[in-house]
Amino acid sequence: MQRLTSGILLFVILFLCNSTIAQGQSRWGRVLSSAVKTYQASTITDEELAEYVSKGVKDMDRKNTIYGPSTTYGKRLARLTRGMKDANGIKLNFKVYKTSDINAFACPDGSVRVFSSLMDILTDNELLGVIGHEIGHVALRHSKKAWRSALLRSAGSDAMGAVSTTWAKVSDSSLGELTSAALSAKHSRYHETQADDYGYDFLKKHGRNPWAMGQAFKKLKKLSKHRVCDIEYVGELKFRVVVSEKTRLHEGDTFRCSLVVEGEPLYLDDLRQGDRPPIGYVCGKRNGVMFEFL
Repeated sequence: MQRLTSGILLFVILFLCNSTIAQGQSRWGRVLSSAVKTYQASTITDEELAEYVSKGVKDMDRKNTIYGPSTTYGKRLARLTRGMKDANGIKLNFKVYKTSDINAFACPDGSVRVFSSLMDILTDNELLGVIGHEIGHVALRHSKKAWRSALLRSAGSDAMGAVSTTWAKVSDSSLGELTSAALSAKHSRYHETQADDYGYDFLKKHGRNPWAMGQAFKKLKKLSKHRVCDIEYVGELKFRVVVSEKTRLHEGDTFRCSLVVEGEPLYLDDLRQGDRPPIGYVCGKRNGVMFEFL
């Protein structure tokens, strides 16, 4: 954590050194404010993090249509999760979102949200497998780390926004964007395996059948849409698109990128596509991006 904090603060200092006076005092103020935010995010207490999570969950619940306990979806979820009160001391609560997206997630405060379209395609045991896996991430504090990292990235993005007009649109994060970043964070393979193991034991402990967990993820994998984009580095933080399949980038496009984190969204600055004006763009905003070096 200390190394990460120092790196981000150094990143802010480098931007300060390369900024010009013409950018104005307001931008200097935002850079300095970002340095403060970065430090605060790195030293955030568990209580403060819990407050961010609580606000984020309430924001999501307000923005989504929820199937109540008297609906078919609500009754099914209540039946499947009956008796699941807590995980490693974290109290659990469950709700169903009415949405065409296929997903489910759990937050550090124990809030588990299941999407109705996911319930439509999975059997009871398969759905329990997914829920058990998500609860595993919460019980083992993986989700907590993801939220803390999202706060740190938000602070770092403010520094970039302070010195780039295109980045400014990305960096003025709303609570919803911060929540989305935390929920879309990719866990390591080790953490995924840990969540599987915890979910398996959790379901067995509560008298559920855990064997369909693997089948559920196989089914979901078949539904996923693979998008591939080959890029090459051409110097000075600039990249060129070489091959693009099922993405909004095209061969020959160029962009700048100063931070690459596997499993996280990729923020592009100065994206140039043909004769169009340069823009800022976010790749993998929902599920992040994965990298393979050739």
